[in-house]
Amino acid sequence: MKKNGWILLLFIFLGLLAGALVAVWLKEVPGLTFLTRAIKVNWSPAADLSVIQYSLNLNVNFSLLSVIGAIVAIWLYRKM
Repeated sequence: MKKNGWILLLFIFLGLLAGALVAVWLKEVPGLTFLTRAIKVNWSPAADLSVIQYSLNLNVNFSLLSVIGAIVAIWLYRKM
């Protein structure tokens, strides 16, 4: 399989998603709150150019488990 940037981005996205799912599943475990606590990042660009008006809202929640999932995904990509 040929390695390229799009495959790496897909691996990173899937790693973040897998880590976030594990964080949701382990949210109720009292001893693992440091792994499941999320940091929220919001980005809202908007413009009104009198012909075209747009607004985009992007909300991302990062937890330590999602970052670990991304690191594992990069490691798996390099092992391919």
